[in-house]
Amino acid sequence: MNFFIDKNQIKEDKIYISGTDFNHIKNVLRYKENEKLNIVCKSNHMSYVALISKFQEKEIECNIIEKSEIKEKPLKITIFQGLPKSDKMELIIQKCSEIGVSNIVPVAMKRCVVKLDGKDKLKKITRWQSIAEAAAKQCQREDIIEISEIINLEDICKKVQDYDIVFVAYEKENKISLRQEIEELKKLRKDKLSIAFIVGPEGGFDEDEIDKLIQNKVKSISLGKRILRTETAPIV
Repeated sequence: MNFFIDKNQIKEDKIYISGTDFNHIKNVLRYKENEKLNIVCKSNHMSYVALISKFQEKEIECNIIEKSEIKEKPLKITIFQGLPKSDKMELIIQKCSEIGVSNIVPVAMKRCVVKLDGKDKLKKITRWQSIAEAAAKQCQREDIIEISEIINLEDICKKVQDYDIVFVAYEKENKISLRQEIEELKKLRKDKLSIAFIVGPEGGFDEDEIDKLIQNKVKSISLGKRILRTETAPIV
């Protein structure tokens, strides 16, 4: 399990852990003195192996015994996810964290059942980011998947140029498969790639949305013969 800290928690050769992680390490995981922790600093992009030296009243003091720089990923994948119902977004975040997705952007689309106002949006993003951190700890990622603010389809069209390529997973696409496009990407032989996938909500895409995306140089692809649920498609 990885634990995430900020730079101000590092003082010379020591790391100090407090807050919810303090309780989790001491009372849930029941770590003892001289046990090792894997720690990642979010602000200086370093990972550490540290030895618990002592438990204080509200924090844990650890001695750094190893450290290494976190290298930038050669492949960055963003999921533009149509807002799903209930706890499906939580599942998407957890599983996409495990398989290495870099960023999830929730998108309000025409056929989304979920409608969020200003306060609800903020609460959801905060909740989802917390889930992303918990998932990163569990799967020992060296970074936390970023959950962006909720946007709309127009915003996606403006962001297309930020990626090497953007795909939309469309159930009516019957000519171009994801497998074919992966083979084409391999031919680019680029050291770094930034790719985005757009996934619709439970009700799928409105045809006007697909037309607009294609007009803005988004590639329509098939994920296979079967119709996938909105929470399955981004994992695939």
